[in-house]
Amino acid sequence: MSIGRIDLNLIKVFDAVYEDRNLLRAGKRLNLSQSAVSHALTRLREVVGDELFVRTAKGMVPTARAAAMADGLRDSLRRIEATLGVEPFDPANSIRRFSIAANDHLTAVMVAELSRLMGVEAPGIDLVVRPSTRLDLAEQIDVGKIDIAVGIFAQVPSRLSSRTLMTQGELIVMRKGHPASRRKLALRDLARYPLVTVSVGGQEEGAVGGFILERGLARQAEMFDRHALEEALSAEGLSPRYRTTVPHSLAIPALLHGSDMLSIMPSSLARNLAAAGDLLMREPPYPSALSTFRAVWHSRNDHDPAHVWLQDCVARVAERVA
Repeated sequence: MSIGRIDLNLIKVFDAVYEDRNLLRAGKRLNLSQSAVSHALTRLREVVGDELFVRTAKGMVPTARAAAMADGLRDSLRRIEATLGVEPFDPANSIRRFSIAANDHLTAVMVAELSRLMGVEAPGIDLVVRPSTRLDLAEQIDVGKIDIAVGIFAQVPSRLSSRTLMTQGELIVMRKGHPASRRKLALRDLARYPLVTVSVGGQEEGAVGGFILERGLARQAEMFDRHALEEALSAEGLSPRYRTTVPHSLAIPALLHGSDMLSIMPSSLARNLAAAGDLLMREPPYPSALSTFRAVWHSRNDHDPAHVWLQDCVARVAERVA
């Protein structure tokens, strides 16, 4: 294969189809008709000698050859654009769309502020929030479906880049009028009163030590330091009762109302839920680990000015939340 037969525009078409898995959406991104995208793919297939994408009911699925080519081609394209300034980024006039993965906790405490910030600086940019609890999160980052994932990650593979956003501890939340609300919480309260906890994956999903490992990325599965709680209670001959476990933190207020359950959660979420005035916050009566929240993205976007701007927006919002 001769490199002289390669048109840079064919690589851009490959990049768009690989990310969108749809000829029509890829065409809109590139300002090309669907037939023009199809024609460009045909030319690239002739050069490479592979089908590259197979049309299915779920969209354009890349072949093994396309998947093997993707990272190198897309990274090279980003570097060329950054070096030549082919596509300068102006947030005030951009019409791009970004996808961020976050759990409902971070969606509640960060996304509204992020949307407001982007509305001021980049009114033409659209924001899509996808659940970070999905089991294929790492794959979605790899193929470009997710621009940035925000959360607690115990392990980040070398192909991904990350940025620390904030560090916070935990608080215990209860309803107003709870029997334990008129005094300082004691360890025995965590054994006496049942708990409602958030878990987005247990051992059946491969969770180990509160984290799920997928394609080298270890993401948080439980929204509290279970080990610290159980160790503190065990030292007193006590044990907690996990009465209700839910996959969504925003279900907690409804569960706490009219019950004597307690819930342990990140401090930013506790403040957000207590702001409505129906719930109270208390410090845990035992030492728990601080959690570090990070933004994670594919390293091929390190030199993309638009992506760098998005990273900065997320970091500024996290600083306000913290």
